[in-house]
Amino acid sequence: MARPETKLIRRRIVNAYLSSVISISLMLLLTGVAALLVVNAYGVTRYLKENMRISVLLRDDATEAQAREWSAAQEVFPYVHSARVITREEGAEELKSMLGEDFLDVFETSPVPLSVEVTLNADYVQKDSLTFVTKALAQSPLVEEVEVQQSVVEALTTNLTRISIVLGVFILLLLFISFVLINNTVRVSVFARRFTIHTMKLVGATRGFIRAPFVRAAVLQGLVSSVFAVGMLWALMEGLRRSFPELASIVDLKQMLAVCGVVVVLGVLLCVAATWMVVNRLVAAPKDDLYY
Repeated sequence: MARPETKLIRRRIVNAYLSSVISISLMLLLTGVAALLVVNAYGVTRYLKENMRISVLLRDDATEAQAREWSAAQEVFPYVHSARVITREEGAEELKSMLGEDFLDVFETSPVPLSVEVTLNADYVQKDSLTFVTKALAQSPLVEEVEVQQSVVEALTTNLTRISIVLGVFILLLLFISFVLINNTVRVSVFARRFTIHTMKLVGATRGFIRAPFVRAAVLQGLVSSVFAVGMLWALMEGLRRSFPELASIVDLKQMLAVCGVVVVLGVLLCVAATWMVVNRLVAAPKDDLYY
């Protein structure tokens, strides 16, 4: 029958193992997301820029037929990606959804003008290019006002860089935490078998022979963590595909498989490297340290 001390050590090993698997899985998930962003950085940036909308407000006396004719004429220009007419009714519905059903009751006639929602090609979503595009759109006598959020463009470029830096620092931090947890897991496991290891050393067992079972366990731990991470990554992409199909379409199957391969290799290498270092250090410890 196992002694209480042995049960306690086993429980500590299991808890440390589970915590390290969870932390490694989360770290690998973030690494996979970061890798997808790096691989598809250009495509993601282009998608975000081409989904930034410019609102062109038309004059009150403009008709829907004139608005559709003007909208179709804009799509021939190289800087326009798409143009869509927003009728007065559609504009009123959008305002109701944002400000409440009773918002328009105070007006005798709808104050919402006809407008055209314009999206630009990504190459023109720059500060200087937007100035040119705004002037070009405003030249028509039908146009009352052109609303461009230039601050959004600047924030988009700046924040993408900042997000990449913050994500990289966060991943490095998770790598360090995972490495420490793996070290603790292996340390507890090795300490529980310290006298067996010492006996193996006395009969001439080499470090490689002693290290082998721990390395195999590390490979298994890395594979388990990687499988969890890859599963969460696929689930995340599936959710993205359902919510934002256009954004998800940027990532193709080959890129996804390549990132999953990187995640698996990184998980195994991380676990094996930590185990290798800890086992070597503890196997080389003098006999007196076994009793502390």
